[in-house]
Amino acid sequence: MKPELYTEVMLLADFPEYQLKAGDIVLYIEYLVSPQGNEGAILEIFNAVGESLGIATVPLSAIAPLTSDYLPSVRPVKA
Repeated sequence: MKPELYTEVMLLADFPEYQLKAGDIVLYIEYLVSPQGNEGAILEIFNAVGESLGIATVPLSAIAPLTSDYLPSVRPVKA
């Protein structure tokens, strides 16, 4: 199921190239389809106080909508 655009979603996999880990919460801002037919998502990454840290592109299958049976948490970002 494709989440609604401009909603917070959780990552289902690690993306070390963006310093992201499974369970991180990000903002889903755009849906993509590659020329090969692969579905993707553009995500905006924010720190715990709401400052934008950047953009990441991941497979659509690597994100999921947030649900009420999860608690948010924080972790340090390596610089």
